Amino acid sequence: MNLSEKLFFYCERGQDPAFWAEPLNAVSNAAFLIAALVAAALYLAEPAGRRSIAAAFLIALTFVIGIGSFLFHTYATRWASLADTIPIALFMLAYVAFALRRFLGFNWVLVAIGLAAFFVSFRYAGSVQCDYGKLLPITALRGARCMNGTVAYAPAFVALIGTGFALVALRHPAGRLLVLASGVFLVSMTFRTLDIEWCDLTRIAHRVCGTHFLWHILNGLTLYILLRAAIRHGAPRQLTGESGAPEPSAS
Repeated sequence: MNLSEKLFFYCERGQDPAFWAEPLNAVSNAAFLIAALVAAALYLAEPAGRRSIAAAFLIALTFVIGIGSFLFHTYATRWASLADTIPIALFMLAYVAFALRRFLGFNWVLVAIGLAAFFVSFRYAGSVQCDYGKLLPITALRGARCMNGTVAYAPAFVALIGTGFALVALRHPAGRLLVLASGVFLVSMTFRTLDIEWCDLTRIAHRVCGTHFLWHILNGLTLYILLRAAIRHGAPRQLTGESGAPEPSAS
């Protein structure tokens, strides 16, 4: 694998290898940094006994996601792609574990099973090949990745909305936030998918820009909502121990 190989995945870059070929895609990563900073302020405002190390780790990962994505949308190389995708994957795995443990109160065995299932589904989704004749016409004419690569995030959406509705049914205060985050994430995924398809229709100052920058902005909002749920409703004291059953949580 040539880590210096250039990658041309997004409308705004086209086939331009220049550092600033994706100004909107690059600058919009500030949404992740803002989300991390606002979440950090919320975290520090919590009483010391409710400040979870796990929540702090999720905040730090959000900041790293912003930096990694900026690198990818400027350098556009395979090594920069790894800097972009690895923190995202780590956040998804970490949040699944956090939600199972802190929100649903599962014991560590069930958390491990849930993580394994999510990891397998994530790996499978990333390898799915779209049959455009039978599935979707999106990006078919340009020979792009399946749904422009967005199909890989389907397991995250399913896990998020499923957990959210489960928590709502259990009257857990984090439930509504997770359902809200899943709604924002669905819109975000739509814009990511249509980036190439709508390329010629999206222009600023006579220059194509695509819709990928909206994926960044909306994902920044999604991650902030998830961080808010973790900070406000994921304190360790809400666990009952290893029984696997959550105790009622205070708002």
